[in-house]
Amino acid sequence: MLMVVVVISCALLSFLTLGRQAAISALCGGLAVIVPNCVFAYKAFSYAGAQASRKVVESFYSGVKLKLGLTAFLVALALKFLVIVPLPFFGVLSLVMVIPLLTPIFFKNFKF
Repeated sequence: MLMVVVVISCALLSFLTLGRQAAISALCGGLAVIVPNCVFAYKAFSYAGAQASRKVVESFYSGVKLKLGLTAFLVALALKFLVIVPLPFFGVLSLVMVIPLLTPIFFKNFKF
């Protein structure tokens, strides 16, 4: 959910400062990361329990491979078929990729 909020905020900021095409580029950059993350979450956590531990590990590894491949495919698709503004596209893409790494620090320092 945090990723979606960040992408929408960055797209709105891009729209207000750089224009419509930059906002579309920011949205595409964010979607190129969010969609593979959702596919990974579905694939990796489709099994649960101690009895299915081997299936859990296998689905996790196949989910990671699928996530990386889908991310590369979506970035290549955007670069090939869309007219993008590079700074918002790669900026939001990079920011959204880093969010899962920074989330534990964020939640540790700010009590809700």
